[in-house]
Amino acid sequence: GRLVRDKGGLYAVVPRGADAGAAPVDPYLVATKVAPDATLAYHAALQFWGKAYSVWQRFHFLTESSTRAFRFRGLEFAPVKVPAPLRGLPAADIQITEQRHGGGTVRVTTLERTLVDVLDAPAHAGGWEEIWRSLEMIEFFDLDAVVLYTSQLGSALTAARVGFFLDQHRETLMVEDSHLERLRELRPRQPRYLDTRRKPGKLVASWNLIVPDDVLGRTWAEVACESSATCHRSRRHEAPASLRRLRRHQSQGLANDLRR
Repeated sequence: GRLVRDKGGLYAVVPRGADAGAAPVDPYLVATKVAPDATLAYHAALQFWGKAYSVWQRFHFLTESSTRAFRFRGLEFAPVKVPAPLRGLPAADIQITEQRHGGGTVRVTTLERTLVDVLDAPAHAGGWEEIWRSLEMIEFFDLDAVVLYTSQLGSALTAARVGFFLDQHRETLMVEDSHLERLRELRPRQPRYLDTRRKPGKLVASWNLIVPDDVLGRTWAEVACESSATCHRSRRHEAPASLRRLRRHQSQGLANDLRR
C-alpha cells in the first residue's frame, strides 16, 4: 500500500514510487494531527517559524487530551498539557494560529506567545542559552500581545522572566516603559531565582529576580571545535538526516497527506 502508519495512530500517504520504509513524514503535520487541539509549541514552534538556534528531533505540542509521547522515524513527539488558566479558551484568545504547511494545515503558537512560553517552561526549549539565542533571532514582537498573554498565564515568576528579557533587549525590540511597567505590576513580591534549580547569580532588583551571571552578561560557554568556531556552529545547526530527507522531498513537491 501507499499508506504508512505512525505510532500516534496517524496514516501518511506515501508518494507514488517512494519507499514506504524510508519516505519522510512532515513532523509538524504529525504533531498537530495527533489530537484535535494539538498545537506546536515551545522549541518546536521556534523551529517551525525558522527561529530556533539549534535543530531538534523532539517536537513538543500542547493539548488538553490524554496523549502519550511516541517516537517515529527517529523523531520524538512529546505532548504538554495546556496550562490550567488557558484551558477551554478559544485558540484566537490565546495566540494560536493556523498556517498552511507541507500540503496541510498546522496549529502553532504565535511568536509572541512562544516568547512567553519558553520563558515559562525553559525545559521544553533547551535551557537559557538556547532560549536567548533563539529569541534574539526574532526582530519584532507585538509587545502588547506579549504582555497580555503573560498576564493570562498568571505566573509572577514568568512575568519577571519576560520583563527581564525585554528590559535587556529594550533597544533592539523597541520596548517602551509602559510595557515594562505593566509587567512589573505582575512580578513576584519577593526575590525569586530565574532558574528553578536555584543557580546562584545577582539580584536584579527591578524584577525581583536572581539571574545567573552567564544570562546576565550573555556570556555563553561555547563547546570547542577541533578546527574552528565555524565548524562548531555548522555542526550544531545541521538538521538530522530524517529532516534533511523531508526537505529534499518537499522541494520536489512530495507533500504528505496525514489522515486518521
